[in-house]
Amino acid sequence: MPEILAWLTDWPALWHSLLWPLLRLLLGLAFGLLVANVLEALHWTRGLARLAAPLARAAHMPPVAGAAFALAFVSPASANALLSGRRDAGELSSGELMLANLFNSLPAYLVHTPTIFLLTWPVLGFPAVVYVGLTLLAAVARTAFTVLLGRLLLPAPEKGDTFPAPETEPVRSRPASALEKAWRRFRRRLPRLVGFTVPVYILMYALQRLGAFAALEAWLAGHMDWLAFLKPQAVGIIVLHFAAELGAALGAAGSLLEAGGLSARDVVLALLVGNILSTPVRAIRHQFPAYAGFFRPAEALRLILANQGLRAASMALMTWAYYFCT
Repeated sequence: MPEILAWLTDWPALWHSLLWPLLRLLLGLAFGLLVANVLEALHWTRGLARLAAPLARAAHMPPVAGAAFALAFVSPASANALLSGRRDAGELSSGELMLANLFNSLPAYLVHTPTIFLLTWPVLGFPAVVYVGLTLLAAVARTAFTVLLGRLLLPAPEKGDTFPAPETEPVRSRPASALEKAWRRFRRRLPRLVGFTVPVYILMYALQRLGAFAALEAWLAGHMDWLAFLKPQAVGIIVLHFAAELGAALGAAGSLLEAGGLSARDVVLALLVGNILSTPVRAIRHQFPAYAGFFRPAEALRLILANQGLRAASMALMTWAYYFCT
């Protein structure tokens, strides 16, 4: 209790560690929700769906999945908002929603690829190209697997299946009325977004401050005997992947690489393994609050577990291939 009171009374620390990050998250999610509502109201989702129509059709997915796929190249949050809206309208089943979310693995990863590359290249040099390339291949594999899964689980779409015909309102009044409709939807859904995201984010923050994630990370770090195929120095990089952000692991990797303690191959393997093992903890800590703003908590958890489970499997496949092929 004294520790909790200390957190609540330390306003500068509370602002920098909780309130400001939470505000940034809410602004990002609200912007994504607004963009998705505007695109739907103006019927621009049809154009987005046409861009990904061949791939969505190959996966037997509804047109909205193609629209979300194309939109995820720009804003994964807007893509989730679009899927959430169609799910609430009863146009997507639970299975279709799950597959549509997995379908977005490639574009969602590509949004962050430049940032990851710009972080890793100055520290690692060429091994950064290998690491980012392998993680990109893993994202491609996830989307390809989802296409195959969709063909196996979903019925083939009827010929000519597309978005409904546009409303027959006068062309002149359409933009204004569409924007008004988008704003109404936004105001109606914003309280739910805030109402779910804020308590979940605060809960994750409290668990972090109470040491729950640190304890889990320490437990994982203490049960790594199965990583005997890596050099002992590489285990330090993996532990830093648990305990801190990617930057700390990169700093250690760059230092060991420069000193000759690890080869480029060892560094890439350590970063890949660290990526796999740290993903579940980071997903629950950072991704769950964002998903809970768009989907019901139980549904958000299912989507995250499926998404991150497939991500871990694809990364394990890339790690295995790189280990045996180099």
